[in-house]
Amino acid sequence: MMSRPKVGIALSAGAARGFAHLGVLKVLQESKIPIDYIAGSSIGSFIGALYSNGLDLEMVKHLAMHLKRKHWVDVTLPGLGFISGDKMQALTKLLTHHKNLEDLPIPLAVVTTDLLTGKKVVFQKGPIADAVRASISVPGVFQPVPYQDKLLVDGGVADRLPISVVRDMGADFIIAVDVLSQSHEVQVNNIFDVINQAITIMERQILEQQELTADFLVSPEVGDIAPTAFHRVEECIRRGEQAIRPNLAVLLDKLAHWQGENKHE
Repeated sequence: MMSRPKVGIALSAGAARGFAHLGVLKVLQESKIPIDYIAGSSIGSFIGALYSNGLDLEMVKHLAMHLKRKHWVDVTLPGLGFISGDKMQALTKLLTHHKNLEDLPIPLAVVTTDLLTGKKVVFQKGPIADAVRASISVPGVFQPVPYQDKLLVDGGVADRLPISVVRDMGADFIIAVDVLSQSHEVQVNNIFDVINQAITIMERQILEQQELTADFLVSPEVGDIAPTAFHRVEECIRRGEQAIRPNLAVLLDKLAHWQGENKHE
């Protein structure tokens, strides 16, 4: 008899808007809804890594709100990107205690994209910081990451909402958190916003052609927040909470219904 479904969560790409993932995870944790598997693209992989590693979410929130740009942005001469990514990799390594993906208490899959072939590359083993560093590499902003015969960039380019990845990990019931802006009136304040918005438009078109097979979808309203508005982290987190709290009863009912249908398996 199956006591409960294995719950997986897919965390989307979305730059600064992705901090809404923290709000969703906070409410799930408070509601004692267990997470058995996590798959993340771009910022979703970073948030997923911290959660998988068991970091206190209030501490992560405090860190995100007070982290200065100089602590994670290292501008380099334009080559294949404006930001080298070394500081972000070092920060991730520190926050994940230099662990490998296979060492995490909650299994995590980090989604990246091979720029040379356009194919999705998923990491479930090896250094967490290396995989996340590749997954957050927004093309034109961060330097791509050479890996074997590949050149890795942002996971959101190939799979911004990795539902199929978390299902392949073994999840029975999937919660998907999507921070894709549905608004056409977004803020574009600098070259990085231009690049992010161009990628968002592409991602929206790709997503429209895909069938979302998650059992429960959470879509925080963060479309009015610029992709680079990291000074609005607290607001993003709050909107993540606001997106899921009113729907908790629906989520719990769906989990109970799944369990009832599969209790004899």
